[in-house]
Amino acid sequence: MTADTTRTARISLSPPRTLTLRLAEWYSRRTYGKLLEPALVFGHHPRLLRAYFAFEAKTGRWRALDPTLKHLAQMVPAARIGCSWCMDFGHWEADRLGLPMEKISKVPEWRAHQESFTELERLVMEYAEAMTDTPPTVTDELAERLRSRLGERAFVELTAMVALENFRSRVNGAMGLRSQGFSDSCAIPPGGRRP
Repeated sequence: MTADTTRTARISLSPPRTLTLRLAEWYSRRTYGKLLEPALVFGHHPRLLRAYFAFEAKTGRWRALDPTLKHLAQMVPAARIGCSWCMDFGHWEADRLGLPMEKISKVPEWRAHQESFTELERLVMEYAEAMTDTPPTVTDELAERLRSRLGERAFVELTAMVALENFRSRVNGAMGLRSQGFSDSCAIPPGGRRP
């Protein structure tokens, strides 16, 4: 998934160079190897940028939900909403976490590749889809199946992660952000192309 340079963002990616933005740039480059374009979007509103980065940092420390399930729960809304930036970053993050890229590349069409996922993974992805629907289509039965399998703490974390990815994907899509080329460095890039 190479960077999509054919479309431009709907807001300048050169916000005022406040102290908050400079700190976000430093953190972004140190942590991800490049400057995240969503940080540049939020850079137009320094208080929002600080709050967003603080929240993201805190969610990164949540550990009630298995990391693979958490990642699948984030990839499904990104695929369903059509956020190429989030899908690109999601593939890179999966590679960084050591998740099997062959499995991750099937997430957008997971129902056609159900044999590639465990029963619990399929339940998590079904829940992520149902939460992402407008209006949400989560049923009592689906929620209870997940809650009983995961426990209440992990179930709440799952719900929050799906909601957070909906926020990310919708902001990035509305702002016109596209793939930033993160997945180009994956061991096996999306779609199974070998470098």
